[in-house]
Amino acid sequence: MSLKDLYPIDAPDHHDVINRFATRFDWRFDDGRESLLGLYEKGKRKQWNAVDRIDWSLELDPENPQQLPEQVLPIYDAPCFLQLSRARQIEVRCAHQAWTNSQFLHGEQGALLCAAKIVQSVPDLDSKFYAATQVMDEARHVEAYKALLHKFGRAWPMSKPLQSLLDQVLEDNRWDMTYLGMQVVIEGLALAAFAMVRDQAQNPLAQQVNAYVMEDEARHVAFGRLALRDYYPQLSEAERREREDFLIEACYLMRDRFEAREVWESLDLPVEDCVAHLRDSATMQQFRGFLFSRIVPIVKDIGLWSQHVQKAYHEMGVISFAAIDIDALQKRDEDIAAEFDARRQHVDATIKAAHG
Repeated sequence: MSLKDLYPIDAPDHHDVINRFATRFDWRFDDGRESLLGLYEKGKRKQWNAVDRIDWSLELDPENPQQLPEQVLPIYDAPCFLQLSRARQIEVRCAHQAWTNSQFLHGEQGALLCAAKIVQSVPDLDSKFYAATQVMDEARHVEAYKALLHKFGRAWPMSKPLQSLLDQVLEDNRWDMTYLGMQVVIEGLALAAFAMVRDQAQNPLAQQVNAYVMEDEARHVAFGRLALRDYYPQLSEAERREREDFLIEACYLMRDRFEAREVWESLDLPVEDCVAHLRDSATMQQFRGFLFSRIVPIVKDIGLWSQHVQKAYHEMGVISFAAIDIDALQKRDEDIAAEFDARRQHVDATIKAAHG
């Protein structure tokens, strides 16, 4: 069955983005930067098979698929939700979780296309090498979220804010804008959203998928940091300001990405009431702020940290995240994935011993 057959609303079969950019051959074949080649070696060692590493025999909960706290549903305390029957509340919760994972899937396909574009357009061979490992990573992530959504039995088209940003990133012919839009903004925000599911879900399948995807994404963000940190000091003030304007617009787009208007509309809920409630909800404001915990320290690290950018982050209420140790967060992502592997191996060994 096609995943599109699970969409509860109409959507086209595909979406075309027309772009034109230079494909750069690097005839130097030099040794490259040690940091990027080290990341390339790590990327090769860390390849994994989504069919084998994730236990797909596990099922989702029929009433709360990922077994998330009730507060994760952004309208959990809205009057229009509280007045629903229990069966309808379950329907809304399941639909919203399927919608969220659908956006994860669409974002990963966008990352797959962006990584392939980076292989062609980035000028340095060491960057091409690492980006080639990322292409395989993103294909695996698409595979994993597609399989997870089949477990849900429902999926959704890409949200308009995510589509708008991906269109901009793919249409731009400058390689660094692909990095900035995808490696910093989209994947930085995705890491925070994945972490929320990994750390709060009680369903082991949902935990596994997000933990293993995050292990890869930590490397992808590190790749973007290394490349842009070297490149942005070379730009003129006007060129940096253009990147900053794009960055701010992208962050606002991603901040509005989780309004889920199509979900409320398809379930015959008052859309504007739902959106107004989640915008004013203290829980949702905290969650939306948390989404930028992976973006703000990276923006500071790569050198796009003018008063212009800081003012925007002050207005969004996320400036305090600049103090986060992003390296420590990424190390934790890798450690947690290793812990999931160790648990799985222990369970498999126990079962084997019992039947031995």
